[in-house]
Amino acid sequence: MKAVLLEGFGGLDVLNIGEAPKPAPKEGEVLIKVVASSINRPDLVQREGKYPPPPGDSEILGLEVAGTIAELGPGVKGWKVGDRVITLVGGGGYAEYAVAYASHLMAIPESLSFEEAACICESYITAFLNVFMIGGLEDGQTAILHGGGGGVNTAAIQLCKALTPNTKLIVTAHPSKIERVKALGADLVIDFTTTPDFSEAVKAFTSKKGVDVILDHVGAKYLGPNMNSLGYKGKLVVIGVISGIKAELNLALMMVKRQQIIGSVLRSRPVPEKAEIVAEFTRRALPKFADRTIVPLIEKVFPIEQVKEAHGMMEADQHFGKIVLKVS
Repeated sequence: MKAVLLEGFGGLDVLNIGEAPKPAPKEGEVLIKVVASSINRPDLVQREGKYPPPPGDSEILGLEVAGTIAELGPGVKGWKVGDRVITLVGGGGYAEYAVAYASHLMAIPESLSFEEAACICESYITAFLNVFMIGGLEDGQTAILHGGGGGVNTAAIQLCKALTPNTKLIVTAHPSKIERVKALGADLVIDFTTTPDFSEAVKAFTSKKGVDVILDHVGAKYLGPNMNSLGYKGKLVVIGVISGIKAELNLALMMVKRQQIIGSVLRSRPVPEKAEIVAEFTRRALPKFADRTIVPLIEKVFPIEQVKEAHGMMEADQHFGKIVLKVS
């Protein structure tokens, strides 16, 4: 089968189209003929040799796929060959075929194209898991969502507006993306290039109460401002550390305000745990895609042969929403 293969680790030049063995579904798995996948930041980190797939998963890049079921593995029930599905995968999305656990599948709503559906699993489930299931955001509360314009950030804004419409959203963003973030529904957008310590702006916006939930992928650089922005019993959910892994923490302030710092990953969670997350997302969020309350934001669709250009767009931070890879 055709697939994107890595010739070593490094820059864009290690990405090449080649032939790989077609995978076979095992017990509880299905084989999917992939129509589209999408580019996610962890793909770039894996390409650089810093984020290996979990043991047993494909070493081919790609964390989500949209396509049709080509074959059922032993013991799979409730699905049939030809069903349109989307799913998380531990790897293997940049290929003509990929295997996935049947318990991780979601049926693609008829109102969505394969390209739109390919945007859902990694970004929207990540946002849903961390903002709602872990962060516990409730309608009428206030949240900070860092990284305005990125896939997880735009997904989080859309989910908040759809599931908790009275939530107040504060977003940090590059100046080139501020107006688009505002148009998406953010109540306050802070230019992180001119305001690296956003806590004073947050205090002014919240009348010094602080926020209830923060979704952060920046890490060390933002720990201080995040904690200063967090209100009483607030939760900081850390899903990335692009600015570093070490920072000082005022434990006394955290104790007095009864704040929580929670680390979270999705890719390496056990299969049953992912199945529970997918089931909850299917119940609460997927209907919002079906009726197009939420429409995935696509910056550009690239054919798989242009994977280098697709990775280059993400590296340059030129996208708003998702970058899709059309496989077949």
